Amino acid sequence: MGSITLDHVNKTFGGHQVIPDISLSIEDGEFVVFVGPSGCGKSTLLRLIAGLEDTTSGTIRLDGVDMTDSPPAKRQLSMVFQSYALYPHMSVYDNIAFPLKMASMDKATADAKVRDAARILNLTDYLDRKPRQLSGGQRQRVAIGRAIVRQPKAFLFDEPLSNLDAALRVNMRLEITELHQQLKTTMIYVTHDQVEAMTMADRIVVLNAGRVEQFGSPLELYRHPANRFVAGFIGSPKMNFIEGPEAAKHDAHAIGVRPEHFAMSRTEGTWKGKVGVAEHLGSDTFLHVQVEGLGLLTVRAPGEHTFEHGDDIYLTPEPDRIYRFDRDGQAIP
Repeated sequence: MGSITLDHVNKTFGGHQVIPDISLSIEDGEFVVFVGPSGCGKSTLLRLIAGLEDTTSGTIRLDGVDMTDSPPAKRQLSMVFQSYALYPHMSVYDNIAFPLKMASMDKATADAKVRDAARILNLTDYLDRKPRQLSGGQRQRVAIGRAIVRQPKAFLFDEPLSNLDAALRVNMRLEITELHQQLKTTMIYVTHDQVEAMTMADRIVVLNAGRVEQFGSPLELYRHPANRFVAGFIGSPKMNFIEGPEAAKHDAHAIGVRPEHFAMSRTEGTWKGKVGVAEHLGSDTFLHVQVEGLGLLTVRAPGEHTFEHGDDIYLTPEPDRIYRFDRDGQAIP
């Protein structure tokens, strides 16, 4: 079991309120991602769950048991950090086995656990190597292996892929997602990368200034954002926002249209614009279109589109894909 419940959790540092008031329920076996911009409180929230920070007020329950004031060692949680935090003088085997040695586990049982974790993480052939002989992705797998052997109730990941290059990030993203499918253990994963959030999570917590803006499945957040902040944060490239007379036509303070929800034409359409930068990425082309009275809009086109800088273009938003927001930024049904 690995359910985690936060009930009106608050955290204040020196009079500065970082987490005003958060209540969440994470189900056993779920993969939940905390996502948001830098400084939104996502890592602080993870550290509160881990017991590495004390709550100012509120309750944290693990499997229904109040663990708010319990030390980290009593919470049966394993945390994987952005830095690998491996012992450079130890082999991969000894790094993975370290928490079991500290728990005075008998050698035979510990050996079985280490080798099973190594098998799951494709590290069996590297058990005798030192960390300096491994790639960044392999080092992160060792750190995850050290967490696995403890058989925790939940794994907590604090931006574990930030130190990896782009290709390794994609590979490790897939490996962690596959690991969750194998272990079926609760995982909470912190990232500022909404692509990681969308591709890995069962449910996403979107945080902003310490507050939960929305908690739901990736597609729920994409299709039905609760407010302008979520609409602008989820989706890549980000949603286009338009205010003024054009928004007023839709009885809204602002409307939003995702880059992929435009019909394009060279001859006719709702809005006429001029193509600025055209980013040809192969499968997709991103057009940055200047529309008089509306500003710069981003449009996603199929990769074979031939619009170039300076071309005239007509854009027509899909009527049922226009999002409406009131003056406070809340979505209008």
